[in-house]
Amino acid sequence: MRLTVFVIMAVLLSSPAFAGELSLLSGYGAIDNPVEKTFAWQMQYMEGLGDHLAYSLSYLNQGHFIAHHRDGNAANLWVRTNLLDRKLSLGAGVGGVFYYDTKISADAPPRDLHGWGTMTQVAATWYTKSRVFFQVQGYWIKGDKSFDSLSALAGIGYQLDTPPSEGPDVKGTHQAERTTDNELTVFGGETVVNIPGNGHSGAVALEYRRGLWRYLEWTAGALYEGRSSLIDRYGATTQLWLAKAFLHDNLALGIGGGPYFAIDRRVDSEHVRIPIIFSTTGSYRISQDWLVRATWDRIITRYDRDTDIFLGGIGYRF
Repeated sequence: MRLTVFVIMAVLLSSPAFAGELSLLSGYGAIDNPVEKTFAWQMQYMEGLGDHLAYSLSYLNQGHFIAHHRDGNAANLWVRTNLLDRKLSLGAGVGGVFYYDTKISADAPPRDLHGWGTMTQVAATWYTKSRVFFQVQGYWIKGDKSFDSLSALAGIGYQLDTPPSEGPDVKGTHQAERTTDNELTVFGGETVVNIPGNGHSGAVALEYRRGLWRYLEWTAGALYEGRSSLIDRYGATTQLWLAKAFLHDNLALGIGGGPYFAIDRRVDSEHVRIPIIFSTTGSYRISQDWLVRATWDRIITRYDRDTDIFLGGIGYRF
């Protein structure tokens, strides 16, 4: 399943820059052992690879079951057909999901479990005369060492660039330049530890970003996650990113990952731990040189101290 995800990423890097679709959906998810249902929501980026092919990158939050709080990141390949003068698009996708499962037990400490699963999706999308569209979607996840689940969602989306004709865009504009040259950004925000307890704290970060290729960026940064009863962690980060520009280069979106060289004084102040940091980011240019940026970091640990870090900041391009 990791190979499937890597193939989708390679297709993204090698393909021209088609216009993308960003959607937000919510609904319910269910499991059958035991029978439970709870809320679920999803943010998805989809991009066409032709009339009948597309790929998607998604964040999934499957909600809070009694013993599990599970979310994850997914990458899928789709086949689709367009009907009714391209107003209606029907699609089916398959791919992989990397999940984060907070397991809660009455007789054991909470655990942060991670793993790979398979994901199958079906979707129906209705395109309007504007760039707004409406979508219903269902997906099934086989959770490997975690649980299996079935979810049904509905929501709204937006085409980030104007398509040449109504319906899903398959011939978007080509991005000839790097998304970013050089950028320095200062952040502030909040850290949330993903196990029960007093795990909220203020966070600050400093990041240098450099464009390496049209869709590839690299960052180096310093991160302080704050101090709570569960963590007191800080360190240095470095990540590689997939990034693209939209809306006449004013908006840029990206995903990235890499090592986080961290010290957690709640656990061991003498040794450096190296969890993984996986991030989603978006920036908007407010002038030729200045921008605002929001980033959502997920810290993936091996000692049950995963965190979500929500950051906003101002950056300078040079």
